[in-house]
Amino acid sequence: MSEKVKIRLKVNGEDVTYEVDAHMSLMRALREHYVWDVKCGCEVGECGTCTVLLDGQAVKSCLTLAAACDGHEVWTNKGLGYRDPLTARLQEAFVECGSVQCGFCTPGMIVAGAAYLKHGGKADRAAIKNIISGNLCRCTGYVKIVDAIYLVAKEIEEGRLTA
Repeated sequence: MSEKVKIRLKVNGEDVTYEVDAHMSLMRALREHYVWDVKCGCEVGECGTCTVLLDGQAVKSCLTLAAACDGHEVWTNKGLGYRDPLTARLQEAFVECGSVQCGFCTPGMIVAGAAYLKHGGKADRAAIKNIISGNLCRCTGYVKIVDAIYLVAKEIEEGRLTA
């Protein structure tokens, strides 16, 4: 029988307490507690679809031990979209640029893009390709994904949006 641990997190701005198996990933803990926008892809850190912000840093939640997150803050694509104008704009840009195809990679791509932009990322296609390199798109929509992140980065550089 697996040992259970109690963890306290702030998930999408709300304080929560979860009881989880000691070995459970953050991705599994979130999904077990109905945070469905964190997708489960490979569970070995290859696809990036489970990317979340942990204390402001993009991490693959399938590789992150939930117990190690006790006392920390987690943001998902959905939570950021509701409360963060930059991420909301990035979500709109994904639609405008046709970056959403099957949608499976979209949450992880948006979170990775938002983290890049929040940490001073520029409208630099090579840099954008690099930051999404840990996220796989099964529909080969990389060009349109880069276009969406680039579009928002340009808006920040032009002063039309605040990071």
